[in-house]
Amino acid sequence: MKILSKEERDDHRKRKSFGVRMSLFFFVVFVVFAVIIIRTAALQFVEAPKIQAEAEERASQDIPMKPVRGTIFAAGGEKLAYSEPTQTLYLTFEQDFSKGEGLKNRPKLDAALKEILATLNEKGNPDVPNPTMEEFVDQDLLDLENKNSYGYSARPAKTGLSDDEIAYFKENKHKYAGILSFEVVEETLRRYDSDTVAVQTIGYVKKFDSVSGENSKIDFYKDIAAGLKTQTDKGEIYSRTENVGYFGLEQQFQTQLRGKNGYRKIGVTAQNTAQGTEEVVPPVKGNNVWTTINKTVQMDTEDAMSKQLAKLPNSISASAVAMEIDTGNVVAMANMPDFDPNVYRTGSISTANYDAIEYYYLNGAIRSKPTNDTGKKAESVVYLGSTIKPLSVLVGLQEGLITLNTEYNDVGIAEYGKGKDKIRNSGSHAYGLLNPVTAIMHSSNTFMVKKIGEALYLRDGIESLNIWDKHMKEFGLGVPTGIELPGEWAGGIDYLNEKDGSTLSRMAYASFGQKGKYTTIQLAQYTAMLANHGSRIQPRLVDKITDSDGETVDTPPTKVLNKVDLPEQYWNAVNDGMRTKVDDSFGDFAYKDNFARKTGTSTQDLNGKQVDNGVFIAYAPRDNPKLAVAVMVPEGGFGSESAAPIARAIFDSYDKVYGLDGTPKAEENAEGETSADGE
Repeated sequence: MKILSKEERDDHRKRKSFGVRMSLFFFVVFVVFAVIIIRTAALQFVEAPKIQAEAEERASQDIPMKPVRGTIFAAGGEKLAYSEPTQTLYLTFEQDFSKGEGLKNRPKLDAALKEILATLNEKGNPDVPNPTMEEFVDQDLLDLENKNSYGYSARPAKTGLSDDEIAYFKENKHKYAGILSFEVVEETLRRYDSDTVAVQTIGYVKKFDSVSGENSKIDFYKDIAAGLKTQTDKGEIYSRTENVGYFGLEQQFQTQLRGKNGYRKIGVTAQNTAQGTEEVVPPVKGNNVWTTINKTVQMDTEDAMSKQLAKLPNSISASAVAMEIDTGNVVAMANMPDFDPNVYRTGSISTANYDAIEYYYLNGAIRSKPTNDTGKKAESVVYLGSTIKPLSVLVGLQEGLITLNTEYNDVGIAEYGKGKDKIRNSGSHAYGLLNPVTAIMHSSNTFMVKKIGEALYLRDGIESLNIWDKHMKEFGLGVPTGIELPGEWAGGIDYLNEKDGSTLSRMAYASFGQKGKYTTIQLAQYTAMLANHGSRIQPRLVDKITDSDGETVDTPPTKVLNKVDLPEQYWNAVNDGMRTKVDDSFGDFAYKDNFARKTGTSTQDLNGKQVDNGVFIAYAPRDNPKLAVAVMVPEGGFGSESAAPIARAIFDSYDKVYGLDGTPKAEENAEGETSADGE
């Protein structure tokens, strides 16, 4: 065997190492090429459709076109809220003007915007305000930083263009080619009846981006904003500048009224700016909402409220509801003072206009709201006062605390508990021997305290308040009525507040209407229950919904929410007791001997002094009830003087339009027959 020299052995190791390295190199090259081939095949055969779609998506984008909002009608067909055509100027940027690289393009944009503003000031309608350079740039009205829009999105610059403006911008569409382009788009403004009919009930519109942010209290809009990126139906995609319903029926029926937006498919450059329109799909008009509000009855109610408030030295607000007993139809829901919702026609409002209506735009008939600077005037919802007494008697009868033959000697004042606490009747009047019927008729506080409030406490102790609360809720007091409006308040149940006095004291005060604050719509629903003998009907504001062709798409049914079953003689006793003297308001009423009524005067502490609130409920006719009415006048004084005259005007108006006995008196007068009041 040949022995290799050291040099030969080193050379052999080098050759062997080189061969290994070459083999490893070729293996790595093989693996790399295999991966490339496999990846290429995957791109070509598996991912190609997806990549192509993404490329097309980047090359074109769908821009929503605002939908045409449906109309809200009164019961007689009058338009209470409707969309009116208008022309809006949109600017589409053809360069990037955001901070960073885009700043170098700003001088060209600023020059173009100054010329545009000069044109708007020269050719615009003087009644339509023009934007300013500060609003365009400093306040970022045009969203130069693309915070709310993509670079290719069209920006609204002005709504309500004049004919001269329209002609100019259409003729000069490409005047600033390479910087921006113009487009005049026909849209709609939201208009409201100039008579300001039930404005808090109808609601108004605001810009979507102003009601859908993180500080918004409307989850419906916040959820829409959160889900826009995953929305697949183009017609459902909201644009940040479109108007949406806010408060009232506008908000409650947003989905039906809105319709569907259209869209424009536009080309997009690599710089994310617009490059021509490829396709246009027009918007679909929303459905129409037909309300149960009768314009004549509503206007007569508002007029009566305004005249009454002008007579009252301390009161500045009032609310009233008129509800049909058999259908639940709300024919009038009024709040005074009101405002002109046309200040919101563009979806936004000036600071001056907002300051002017700050305490007017909320619906005081369904919620508690300030009526002036907080703490200086009584809020819209007050204690019910003596209007609770028919229900107090029903509770006493149902709980076995009294019978229809119970007698009580009313001396004008009653001691309860250990004798240290006293309750007086209004004016300390002593009514003598009373039974449940005459106790309601004379509005005896002492009867309610001794025979019901204290009696319930002595029998059931602390549980008495829960028993009382159960009965209140059965009659819709302390629970939502189900009215088709957002933001309904369930009521203020002060008798359950342990800080508001002892159990006995709270029970005593609750029995004559001083510990429960409820809304006017709750009061109307409760009154209707007294009239129909126990059926709690959900108030209805919407009679039907129709599409743009007039076809009915929905008819909300009359709903009975719950039923209170009591012996018929109990209902008849309450009906018979509701005969409060209101001759000053109803002395010449055609149904003065055939309508049930109850006045109320509740007292509350306001800024260290006691104020009286006027409350009134009634239904007519007594023997075949058709209409229930409830009125609240904070700081109005006695209900017979402040609230009853408003109710009288409502009954008279309803009698003319519909007829409390089924025959409209306006028709009788037109035929030359004697009117209901004998005149």
